[in-house]
Amino acid sequence: MKKRYIVLVVVGVFVLAAFGVISSQPKNQVQQGKLSPVDYVNPYIGNISHLLVPTYPTIHLPNSMLRLYPERSDFTGDLLHGLPLVVTGHRRGSAFHISPYQGNEDDLDPIIDFSYDQETIKPYAYSVYLDEELINVEFGVSHQSAMYDFEFERKDPFSLILNSQNGEVRWDGEAFSGYQLIENDTKIYLYLRPAKMPEKVRALVNGELIMTEKASGSNACLVLSFGPGISSLNLQYGISFIDEDQARRNMEREMSDKSLQEIQAIGRGIWDKTLGKIDVMGDDEDAKTVFYTSLYRTFERPVCLSEDGRYYSAFDGAIHEDEGRPFYTDDWIWDSYRAQHPLNALIDSKKEEDILHSFIRMAEQMDHMWMPTFPEVSGDSRRMNSNHAVASVIDAYQKGLRNFDLEKAYLACKGAITEKTLAPWSGMPAGELDEFYKLKGYFPALPDGVEETVPEVHSFESRQPVAVTLGTSYDEWCLAQIAKELGREEDYIKHLQNALNYRNLFNAQSQFFHPKDAEGNFIEPFDYRYSGGMGARKFYGENNGWVYRWDVQHSVSDLVDLMGGKGQFISNLNATFNEPLGRSKFEFYAQLPDHTGNVGQFSMANEPSLHIPYLYNYAGQPWKTQKRIRNLLNQWFRNDLMGVPGDEDGGGMTSFVVFSQLGFYPVTPGIPMYNIGSPEFEKAIVQLPNGQEFRIKSENYAPGHKYIQSATLNGKILDKPWFWHDDIKEGGELVVVMGPKANFSWGANQTPPSGVSNKEFEKLDMTQQ
Repeated sequence: MKKRYIVLVVVGVFVLAAFGVISSQPKNQVQQGKLSPVDYVNPYIGNISHLLVPTYPTIHLPNSMLRLYPERSDFTGDLLHGLPLVVTGHRRGSAFHISPYQGNEDDLDPIIDFSYDQETIKPYAYSVYLDEELINVEFGVSHQSAMYDFEFERKDPFSLILNSQNGEVRWDGEAFSGYQLIENDTKIYLYLRPAKMPEKVRALVNGELIMTEKASGSNACLVLSFGPGISSLNLQYGISFIDEDQARRNMEREMSDKSLQEIQAIGRGIWDKTLGKIDVMGDDEDAKTVFYTSLYRTFERPVCLSEDGRYYSAFDGAIHEDEGRPFYTDDWIWDSYRAQHPLNALIDSKKEEDILHSFIRMAEQMDHMWMPTFPEVSGDSRRMNSNHAVASVIDAYQKGLRNFDLEKAYLACKGAITEKTLAPWSGMPAGELDEFYKLKGYFPALPDGVEETVPEVHSFESRQPVAVTLGTSYDEWCLAQIAKELGREEDYIKHLQNALNYRNLFNAQSQFFHPKDAEGNFIEPFDYRYSGGMGARKFYGENNGWVYRWDVQHSVSDLVDLMGGKGQFISNLNATFNEPLGRSKFEFYAQLPDHTGNVGQFSMANEPSLHIPYLYNYAGQPWKTQKRIRNLLNQWFRNDLMGVPGDEDGGGMTSFVVFSQLGFYPVTPGIPMYNIGSPEFEKAIVQLPNGQEFRIKSENYAPGHKYIQSATLNGKILDKPWFWHDDIKEGGELVVVMGPKANFSWGANQTPPSGVSNKEFEKLDMTQQ
């Protein structure tokens, strides 16, 4: 979600099936059984946004450093802004561009806008026809290098323009090299070699060609001029965050003696192996496309920065040996801890261990031993609220992942939660608001009309006091569980007590979490839909009070009790999905642009909502979870250009789709348990890292059969809407009998466990006596 707002107002009705890029897979291939998982991926899904940032059709290999996508003003724009070489982070622009050009060299620009047609995008390949230039473009990608092939229909002289938007480019007689400065002194380096040598090389400076083979500064450009008669040109290049020589090595290691077709075939094989970790079967081909496209998006981030055993870290500005373990970054943890990290733990535990090990390395490399919150290629941007890496640490550990230092992770998480300010979007040390939180157990709100004077508070993001209090309550519960594993009994009790701080903002009269001022008074008057200004940030964060009403992932059973029992809890849940916007859509989204994908006040478009449909399981109505989940998937995640309801966040949202289509979901990372929803496929097979399989089988399957009638797990009757990770970690089978109408009794009498158990409540009561 994390952006400054550029609001795109989409007007009108799109007949999406008219776009050739969104059609279902060819039926004859399906019938002949020739489609492999990567054939189902449709990178164009969601490329037209509902309001804010769309998805991007990214070409890359799983979790790899070199990623790119065609740059245009928006999907419906008919001009490509040059040809990209690499994007340096999720949703960032390109670091370098290459522009082939035939025409008058007096008309050159640093980056040429191309009219285009016949574009095809696959996860591992790209092709496009530059129709006014009469140039066919083909592209293939590896991990840290890539290749372009140009075919020229005209045999006229042509030029290649290489652009660094903020850096330097050089020509050494056989190759380009150079760098671009990103931010925080982070540089990305390039080494690019054409298969044919140019007749001359010049710099483009302020629209004029200068006889020099080096250019630097803003929009640094070199122009390679080729003579007539050339019908094709191959370009190979490598990138690096270490230096230009390492970029060359990356290129030579991955590209040497390979054709474009071979590179694409290798990429296709890697994607098939990766996506093939989960095999889904059924009659709904669009559902398969949504599934495998969602799974593909979960592999965009984080990215591995290890290059021949070394990596550059922006967390201390130094180059390190990776000691045989890949270094990962570009992980928006506020989004990814919820489902993306648990998905890694399920199907790629080694990678998840390496990611957590990378987090610890980052903490050690920074000025303070604080766990990162938003680690990017250029360092930790400290965006959003809370410190949710702690959830990924304890979740992995509770599921048996051990190849990282839990003691170091604990110290880094504790430092981030107790020594760094809790104020959103800040990396400053704890200040007066944090001291207040430690004393009173909640983050204080600033009443309307009072000027903000606390230096830790971001001028735009504000205090977000309810989001901070609830999020930190969960973080401290996670921290308590790590302390318990390490035998730190005093810390365990302390943080377990703090895990109940959400109670301090619960308004028993309204049954919402309600901001309080420093004197302990609820802010009044108050509207849970609209109070808080832009994005409700003065009190919540991106979403309103209706969404944060349910942001107690670690203690749902206590939330049921706070609301007066299961009946009232269900009534409040139902109200969330039925409460009207209260204003026009224009007014609603002008204030809450992240809050799209509405079903009532529920927002399918932002990560704080992801667990909410599963909460019916905690109050005796699993059938309603089944109904909600299936309806939400069908309404908001579709095989079309607007088939994602909001910012997808590089796997943060689509990991929810992967789990939910399979039929289960990790509501509380940190509890090794999954809530059961509504399996969408006739059969699914999940390949586990230990070589075993977890199978989900739907009997009486039909695409419209969304209700569970009965179930067995590993051959035994299952009459509860959840199961433990231990039940499947050595392989297993969940068999559900499905039907078109709800079975109100299945699973109604056994609610899932919550984080703060009855025994832990007893322990807290004993310590307080």
